Amino acid sequence: MNRFDNKIALVTGAASGIGRATALSFAREGAKVVLADVDATQGMAVRAEIEANGGESIFVLCNIGERTAVVNLVETAVQQFGRIDCAVNCAGIAGKISKPIHEYPEEAWLQQIQINLIGTWYCVKFQLEQMLKQGGGTIVCVSSAAGLVGQPENSPYAASKHGVNGLVKTAAIEYATQNIRVNAICPTAIETPMIMQGRRKLAENPEALQQAINFQRMKRMGQPQEVADVALWLSSSESSFITGHTMAVDGGAFA
Repeated sequence: MNRFDNKIALVTGAASGIGRATALSFAREGAKVVLADVDATQGMAVRAEIEANGGESIFVLCNIGERTAVVNLVETAVQQFGRIDCAVNCAGIAGKISKPIHEYPEEAWLQQIQINLIGTWYCVKFQLEQMLKQGGGTIVCVSSAAGLVGQPENSPYAASKHGVNGLVKTAAIEYATQNIRVNAICPTAIETPMIMQGRRKLAENPEALQQAINFQRMKRMGQPQEVADVALWLSSSESSFITGHTMAVDGGAFA
């Protein structure tokens, strides 16, 4: 028997990177999966891949920074499948520029807060409302190592991810006796499109790529599947006594 047979899993940011790997992993382990992303083309491609392998899923177009979009996402999931047992919130954005705080453009700063922090709050808020109605569930938020330490010239991302970690810890305390567990994953350098094509352009900048690799004690980039495996474990009964945890997935970087 698979760990997630007869379970409903909701994954935001499911079109690529960690979200895609997580969605495919849930499907392989028996879950019916609700895929959410702003990229409909890639989102539908993930759905097609799940269904080609005998799984069941739906895709919902969703910008988590918009309250009405998140409400629609949760309502659509429940209308289709009746409940949400596991939610993994992977959706987020990275900054495209590197600037010290006093030079960082306000619009770009606020955009990251809106998506990464407020958008994640919308997801957690409405997922919690549904899980309270149904008697329990698990929520995992993909935060970042930038939520554990400062990150020079990337202040909005660091601030948003510190906020996510505070949200997760507070939610874990508030709902600990309601059969709802809430945890966060804090990856370092994972080989995803967001990082490889982000502000440091690792895909095009061998020197920056080597710096990212050297920061990991394992001297390699992490893979999306390695984060997905942690997300599924935190969503499973195998981690039943763990809540409010911010788990570094970091190749030993913070050891």
